[in-house]
Amino acid sequence: MTDVPLTDDSDVRRLDDLLKDLYHGQERISQGDIYRRAVAAELPAELLTRIAALPEGQYAVDEAADLLGGSVT
Repeated sequence: MTDVPLTDDSDVRRLDDLLKDLYHGQERISQGDIYRRAVAAELPAELLTRIAALPEGQYAVDEAADLLGGSVT
């Protein structure tokens, strides 16, 4: 997985919006669920690649944001 931060502010906003929506009322979400929702939301290929590279498992919103380059905490 890449540690290079996202450089496009609109991509960061789209990721943050997705994470806020996904985690509304949820503590942890699986990598697979995050990926499926990202595909449905038509996020850019760079973000889909980052999400696909996450190890399988459950993530809290702050963990997912940190790993994916978002700013939701």
